[in-house]
Amino acid sequence: MDTILSIKKLNKRYGKIHAVKDVSLEIQKGNVYGILGPNGSGKSTTLGIVLNVVNKTSGDFEWFEGKLSTHDALKKVGAIIERPNFYPYMTAEENLKLVCKIKNISFDKVIEKLELVGLLDRKDSKFKTFSLGMKQRLAIASALLNDPEILILDEPTNGLDPQGIRQIRDLIKIIANQGTTILLASHLLDEVEKVCTHVIVLRNGVSLYQGLVDEMLANNGFFELQSEHLDALIKVISNLEAVDKIEVKDGKALVYLKAPLEAGELNQYLFHQNIVLTHLSKRKISLEEQFLKLTN
Repeated sequence: MDTILSIKKLNKRYGKIHAVKDVSLEIQKGNVYGILGPNGSGKSTTLGIVLNVVNKTSGDFEWFEGKLSTHDALKKVGAIIERPNFYPYMTAEENLKLVCKIKNISFDKVIEKLELVGLLDRKDSKFKTFSLGMKQRLAIASALLNDPEILILDEPTNGLDPQGIRQIRDLIKIIANQGTTILLASHLLDEVEKVCTHVIVLRNGVSLYQGLVDEMLANNGFFELQSEHLDALIKVISNLEAVDKIEVKDGKALVYLKAPLEAGELNQYLFHQNIVLTHLSKRKISLEEQFLKLTN
């Protein structure tokens, strides 16, 4: 699989603040990557460095396996890292044609991209009349005019209403299905879980996890258990090899697993140990719980 972007031991300092600390990652063609982390975690700084708008302190990055200089490589990159900035009294089509002139791109793609982002019927409307979600979709159309190999988005749904969020997420899926690699930064767990194939978790500039979203969610889960004899339940269940740890919360035993264990198997075992359950529920550890576990 082709490597579009490779980052090795990247660092960025702002005085005493170490914004990015030894971050390494690889972006492979054809995937949707989410850089996930709270505000101030180093997501935007990392994107700014690879887009040549922020100077690195140390470390390396290369585009397209070093076959192109950064200047030439960025011609194959589409990016939105700030709020959409177009001329308010120009129409959507006029604004995109202006972008084409600046980037020396043919006008041929303007109508195609307006249709892709669902704004073809508003091509003659002035930018100032657009909602925030429409402005964001126009910005995505602008970033796609050169048919980039990778689209980079920084907090693409920030500030949007639920309908606008859904439209942007659906659009990201459509673009990805057409073969464009996507790298987006977000602090929204739901966003990463719904649109990304891979996730990189950052906290205070440090990479805590990298891998498939499905792998992060593919855990053995945990049981919620209740019994009139909770202490005896905990004592008995502690002897099971599949059990990793036990927590008590709101009168329930939360039994976290390190190996597969089925609910029926557990219930039968406890019954034979004279423990009768009044509540049994098996749950997967959500992306939110995994994220909080990592970042805490």
